[in-house]
Amino acid sequence: MIQMNRRSLLKAGLGIAAYGTGLGAAIVSSETANAASKVELEAVNAKALLDGQHLTDGVMTYRSLGEPDALMPPTLRLKRGEPFSAKLVNRLDEPTTIHWHGLRIENRMDGVPFLTQPYVYTGDSFDYRFAAPDAGTFWYHPHCNTLTQMGRGMTGMLIVEDSKDPQFDAEIAINLRDWRLGADGQFIEQFKPRDAARNGTFGTVRGANWQVQPAYEAPSGGIVRLRLVASDVTRIYQLRLDGADADVIAVDSQPMPERFRLETAVIGPGQRLDLALRMPDVEGSVVSLLDTRPSTAKTVATFKAIGQSLKHRLEDLPPLSANPWQEPDLKNAEQIPLILSATAEGGAKESFCGSLGYTFWAINRVPWPGDSADPTAPLAELKLGKSYVFNLENLTPHVHPIHLHGMNFQVVSSSLRQVPPLITDTYLALPDEKVQLSLVAENPGDWVMHCHIIEHQKSGMTSYVRVI
Repeated sequence: MIQMNRRSLLKAGLGIAAYGTGLGAAIVSSETANAASKVELEAVNAKALLDGQHLTDGVMTYRSLGEPDALMPPTLRLKRGEPFSAKLVNRLDEPTTIHWHGLRIENRMDGVPFLTQPYVYTGDSFDYRFAAPDAGTFWYHPHCNTLTQMGRGMTGMLIVEDSKDPQFDAEIAINLRDWRLGADGQFIEQFKPRDAARNGTFGTVRGANWQVQPAYEAPSGGIVRLRLVASDVTRIYQLRLDGADADVIAVDSQPMPERFRLETAVIGPGQRLDLALRMPDVEGSVVSLLDTRPSTAKTVATFKAIGQSLKHRLEDLPPLSANPWQEPDLKNAEQIPLILSATAEGGAKESFCGSLGYTFWAINRVPWPGDSADPTAPLAELKLGKSYVFNLENLTPHVHPIHLHGMNFQVVSSSLRQVPPLITDTYLALPDEKVQLSLVAENPGDWVMHCHIIEHQKSGMTSYVRVI
């Protein structure tokens, strides 16, 4: 669950922001792939200007067919409930896959090596086919050698449109992610073991849509749909807007049942936030999106008002349509422990899809052994159609954004804060927090659950549940 801060805590039911958030996308442009026809994505090596000064070698990215000069992975657009297909062609020198983060789709399309599909080896391809049941802001990334491939660029936005969505005067999508670059603009080591055992290793260059502090334009007095995706491998952002008002309209792709004015939003890796931004009336006025963490305060992006004011009001914006959701039966739900902890088990098992060489973290005292044809036993076996409550307990002094593949869960209660019954796929668990997450096991297959701070994921804080 994303954490928010607003004046009326009882009304919002979201609590005070204590940590940060991450964003993600771009104004629809030539880099946006049209899902009306089959999409072909090539996983390629590239060079790119990431710090605004140097051309960086060793970048990894997705490139859509027909866009040979594009660098940032294309923003894919789908229609809710309509067939979509994407052919992945691997031009890298190592295996890869695509995971469609937040989408409740067929298990064999989920992109996890061995659990759901084979590796896509160099020169090979894989056809992903599905229809997205939910509308909203999502994203896609590899689930193989994840820290390197994601850290070097393989994170793209995916937008599922609903024909009933209200009309906005503009839309801006921002993909927030850091880069670990040296003074010469070249990649440095992706992680430090001592940091991987704590909060994770942070990037040295802050980016939004592969730019440093990008600037956008939007109609004066207009209502802008601002789609934000936190696709960084580590950073948690604490976001606010300076110069304009905005309402929170969706969290992790799920429409808010009651919209409210944004003050501060804290989102971690994997999470998404949709805002309705009301641009200033005066042409030339600039709105700033800020990351306000005390030690690293920074302007993320700016939005300039252009043209004569449209004089539109946030209060007149219709609500988003709700996504389908099956309410869990809490009285008869089976309880499942989900304990997040450190581990002293030592070195990690080598895997063909990348290992950090360390084991620092565990779920239910068991660290994930790495990608393997014979992985650890599932965290739990769930019966199709039955209700469950995950009793998540974070025994560590660190924040963990816990992401479940293939299904959503609903927040029931927390030991530390007042929480609304939000539906989500990624919960930002605070240090020493105990929280209940409920769901109906609705999607058959093996579904990974892991911390989306990728160093934590790759050094043990991963498991999976089996729905049969």
